[in-house]
Amino acid sequence: MLWFTGLSASGKSTLATAVEKRLFHEGYFSYVLDGDNIRHGLNGDLGFSPDDRTENIRRIGEVSKLFAEAGALVLTAFISPYREDRDGIREIMARGNDFVEVFVSCPVEVCEARDPKGLYAKARAGELANFTGIDAPYEAPVAPEIVIETNVYDVNACVDQVLEYLREHGYVSSESRVHAVSG
Repeated sequence: MLWFTGLSASGKSTLATAVEKRLFHEGYFSYVLDGDNIRHGLNGDLGFSPDDRTENIRRIGEVSKLFAEAGALVLTAFISPYREDRDGIREIMARGNDFVEVFVSCPVEVCEARDPKGLYAKARAGELANFTGIDAPYEAPVAPEIVIETNVYDVNACVDQVLEYLREHGYVSSESRVHAVSG
């Protein structure tokens, strides 16, 4: 499991989707779970209180474990602001599966400038409470396996960094799993 964590608009979903696309084209069974496909369905009953955020991450961890047990390389893209919650997922995955924490590092000022959904502006205007990085905390990882600086590198370079880690640690092969068919 690749667990992408970082502030809103740091590039988590963009990066996870780009990595998954590359893995898919190389022949790997992979799937992305992110806020858009989880919060509107499985976790639609949860809000953004600290307890709800913890439950959101716990459920995502359990679903991710199922994907991993089925042989998928699962990529998750969630703010997951609490270190303790991410460590809990690491423990769940330690029972037979691997957990790779990917810290998508990006200064809040850059995230705010990107702000594709206008969430930072709403939070600053007081229209959106408990917004991570503004009036709710984000606890950056202490020792993530990968740190990606999306304000420094473009998406392709970031994807290359993630794939290099996966190859160096034996999660994927340096050879593509897709084989050409000769005719």
